[in-house]
Amino acid sequence: MRISKVTTKVGDKGQTTLGDGTTVSKSHIRIECLGQIDELNATIGFVCSGCRDDKLVGILQSIQNDLLNFGGELSIPDSNEILLSDDRLIDIENNLKEMNSNLPPLVEFILPGGDDFSSRVHIARTVCRRVERKIVELLEVENRTERWIQYLNRLSDFLFVLARFYTHKHEVDESQWNRSK
Repeated sequence: MRISKVTTKVGDKGQTTLGDGTTVSKSHIRIECLGQIDELNATIGFVCSGCRDDKLVGILQSIQNDLLNFGGELSIPDSNEILLSDDRLIDIENNLKEMNSNLPPLVEFILPGGDDFSSRVHIARTVCRRVERKIVELLEVENRTERWIQYLNRLSDFLFVLARFYTHKHEVDESQWNRSK
């Protein structure tokens, strides 16, 4: 689907049109899911804007493309087309494992933060978890593939490891949870 007209005025009355032409309320759970996927994609774009590692930018932009595919899939309610290949899930897992293999084991929970870049990644991770919860809610009322839940679950793990990987690579302090405070 190509968008040739941005302003349709359908939204002026609280409605929007899905990819199959169906008009639904902007409060519909599918629209909430699409909005949250868009927010996650924009947040990952914000992460990219602070990244000076071309390999990581490439990985993150591939993730952004995956999220656009996800939105495309969700915008057509009864579509059986699956735009996420098994290879994409494997890529996320492999990147996660590669980065995690270079990190010291976690002793305690860490406080999200560190520096600007790792803070951006932690924000993306929390947005990803919110998207995952909303997609689970959608799947409770619709029969759709669980592949995207698996993908979002791995993606949030990947983002957590990416924040840790970056802080260790750049010798940024990784503050741990102090249970006594």
